[in-house]
Amino acid sequence: MIRDDAAEALAQAEFFDICDDEQRRMLAFAGDIRHFDPDAVLYQAGDVPMGAFILIEGTLKAKPEGDGAGKPYAISEPGSVVSAMALILSKPRPVTITAVTDSQALFVPRNAFLKLVQQSPDLAQRAVARVERDLGNYLGALEPVRRKMKSGE
Repeated sequence: MIRDDAAEALAQAEFFDICDDEQRRMLAFAGDIRHFDPDAVLYQAGDVPMGAFILIEGTLKAKPEGDGAGKPYAISEPGSVVSAMALILSKPRPVTITAVTDSQALFVPRNAFLKLVQQSPDLAQRAVARVERDLGNYLGALEPVRRKMKSGE
């Protein structure tokens, strides 16, 4: 039952559509479902998460920290991936993630994802393409801000 819930969470998570069913089953087996009470911290800004979370149920809050930090925002869509880049990079995150309501999330460890990527060159290529696409979307969204700053508005 728990592994079924984990596999279902991975199947709903857009990032993990780069994986086939067997790869998602392997990640579900390597991951663990965690419960968070309201106000529980999944990780603090500045922490280096050891993997990513996939929201199963509940609502989380992401609060950006640091200079020019944006507004906090809610994450409540089942299948939302929190910190997908932590599956690939061991870097501090710029946001604090807390539970707003009773929440459940599947934790997928970076080492399990990287082991799977090392065993599957096709998955590695799909992961690179996904990261490139996501980064391109992010940079594209920043373009209007860059133009405003350049024009002095």
